[in-house]
Amino acid sequence: MSATSPARPTRDRILDAALDRFGSQGVPGTSLDEIAADVGVRKQTVLYWFASKDELLGAVIEQVAGDLAVDIAAAIRNAGPGFARVEATVKAVFRSAVRRPAILGLVRELNRLGAPAADQLTARITPLVDRAVVFLEAEMQAGRMRRADPRLTIALVYASVVGVASEPEALRAVGWTPSAAGLRRLRQELLAYLRAALEP
Repeated sequence: MSATSPARPTRDRILDAALDRFGSQGVPGTSLDEIAADVGVRKQTVLYWFASKDELLGAVIEQVAGDLAVDIAAAIRNAGPGFARVEATVKAVFRSAVRRPAILGLVRELNRLGAPAADQLTARITPLVDRAVVFLEAEMQAGRMRRADPRLTIALVYASVVGVASEPEALRAVGWTPSAAGLRRLRQELLAYLRAALEP
């Protein structure tokens, strides 16, 4: 685990350490003792800020969902119409994966854990999905995207992006090498695939 800067507030350092642990080794496989050791505090300090591991996980989900929403909103703010916004979203998610691989690891973990953690993440991303549906419907009506069910389209894009970005072992099995060049090639291939599927 990477060391966190002691100059940052303790609560933030606990959240960072928890994200790294939850995203890399899973929630059930992570103890509060490990998180405390990563931060350089006692377990009682972690429990001062978060009454339980479930409460800590909830706070991590809130932070991750908020950060991803901000990253995606910033990426598409200046993107043009049509596929340009889809491309901006994919690139924003990949940037997050490069900067903090544990984020997508956490998303994968939450899908495996199910309720209530997955429900919390779903509630946080629902406003983003609703905005994406409105965007896709408008683009489909304008003829800039292939006519399809907007919600199913979003589900397929989500599954493609998160699956590709968070399942390195499956990718290694088909000959992909985890490197900066490999990640760029992966992103290019995924964008080409999505463009072929979405553009008329």
